[in-house]
Amino acid sequence: MAFTGFPDEAFLFYEGLEADNSKTYFTRNRHLYDDAVRAPMLALAEELGEEFGVATLFRPYRDVRFSKDKSPYKDHQGAFVDSCPGIGLYVQISADGLYVAGGYYSGASDQVARYRAAVDNELTGVPLEKLVDSLREAGYAVEGERLKTRPRGVDEGHPRLELLRHKSLYAGLRFEPEPWVHTAEVAERVRGSWRDFAPLVEWLSDHVRGSELPAR
Repeated sequence: MAFTGFPDEAFLFYEGLEADNSKTYFTRNRHLYDDAVRAPMLALAEELGEEFGVATLFRPYRDVRFSKDKSPYKDHQGAFVDSCPGIGLYVQISADGLYVAGGYYSGASDQVARYRAAVDNELTGVPLEKLVDSLREAGYAVEGERLKTRPRGVDEGHPRLELLRHKSLYAGLRFEPEPWVHTAEVAERVRGSWRDFAPLVEWLSDHVRGSELPAR
């Protein structure tokens, strides 16, 4: 199946799911999820796979075991190309439109330690700072989980204090559901953003890497 865009039914499906996040709604509209959401996302992943690698589509079900929110279904469909565990490229569709991102999403303690050591080091921290600045200048939001205060042992005057506060770090861009999302132009937009994110993903893969701690 060639990728031709996300049909309007994909956004209508998620608008309905936001209003009624129930098994009854999902089961009654499963055909919309399969045909208007999952199938186009698979086609998009296949089209981008030759350049960026195989993407994994996330399941639509939420893990509610440890969450106060017991809504059974995710309000979006995401796909992820991993450079190493927890680091890579991401695309998502929801009622709000399209979202693309790239960076470091997991925050295991060993990853955070390696990240902060690399940011603190002048030889590796300055290049990251330049990467982040260039992404912001290009219009991307630089986000991630952050401490409200500075990390323990870090001087308040550290030149890269804002980066050191991060426990995860990624750049992203949100697109509203404008007419072009129904066309193959989506692939070009995602491709362009993923190319912009590639240097950040490479830096994180080199210096943070996947967690080496035993799985919980």
